[in-house]
Amino acid sequence: MARPNKRTTLREVAEATGLSTAAVSYALRGKHVSKETEQRVRKAAADLGYEADPIARALAGGRTSMVGVLSGDLQDLWQQQLMAAIGRELLAGDRYALILDAGGDPARELALAKQLRDQRVDGLLVSPVDPSAEGWAAIADAVPVVSIGDSLRRARTAGEVLFDNRAGIDTVLDHLRALGHRRITVLTPTGPSTPDRPADVYVREAADRLHLTVEVLPCAQELGEATEVARRVLDGTGGGGARYAAPTAVFCFSDSIAYGVYAAAAEASLAVGRDLSVVGFDDHPVSRILTPPLTTLDWGLAQIAKEAARLAVAAIEGRRVRRKRILCAPRLSERGSALGRGPA
Repeated sequence: MARPNKRTTLREVAEATGLSTAAVSYALRGKHVSKETEQRVRKAAADLGYEADPIARALAGGRTSMVGVLSGDLQDLWQQQLMAAIGRELLAGDRYALILDAGGDPARELALAKQLRDQRVDGLLVSPVDPSAEGWAAIADAVPVVSIGDSLRRARTAGEVLFDNRAGIDTVLDHLRALGHRRITVLTPTGPSTPDRPADVYVREAADRLHLTVEVLPCAQELGEATEVARRVLDGTGGGGARYAAPTAVFCFSDSIAYGVYAAAAEASLAVGRDLSVVGFDDHPVSRILTPPLTTLDWGLAQIAKEAARLAVAAIEGRRVRRKRILCAPRLSERGSALGRGPA
């Protein structure tokens, strides 16, 4: 039976170069040695087939180069795009994203966060399902945590890249009101177990201020489930089964949900932009090629990913940063899905 190939050790590279193991280790990391020595050591390592043992490196240096990236729900196409962008930002700094999906479940979210902590990731970036959960405090005490979207109110985080949800909601509802809409349904991915998420609170406050009739309904971000909820909205049964006047506009707290509204409208022979106005929340690229293109909010995804990765890396390396709290302002991208009408 063939024996498995023996891993080349750091000591063997040291013997081949006539250097100490410490000098070889520094050279492979590009630290404290001349360029000539670094190149000589790297060539010898390549010739010998040396690969750094990640477990040994973690035990020696206390770091794994792995960063946990925990998505609230990867059924949301925008979150898929964001997680991929964060992964690229981390990779540019020789760190690797371990991306996990909470699937919209707050209990699963905390379980996965604890698992990442126990696997000794160097840091954790999270787009939280339940930002008010008590469990975040212990996790943030054990590993640097950067929160994306909403603040972890009970935890001492290493940084925050927050969305100005109040500004975003005000912008959309002001826009719909100016177009003549008074009866609006808001579809939110928030579940019954997390009823007080900031965006849901803000939309009710804004509706009262603007004297709008707003129905807030939970809605999954998976296309089939979002379409089913939208069917009930458009036929006037809403979320509870009781009949009510169908809305003239639907405001979706993710573009993925808005795609379900488009599908339900097509089934009901309603023309989006003419018979029904639809507004999204995160400007996914697909939203620009719909018919008609979706009016939605652009939060600057590339900058969000860059800032989140920057804060995480700074915390991992123990560097102080001038701003640990970044507030992202939205920009309304007006397209053909929301048009004016007379007051309802």
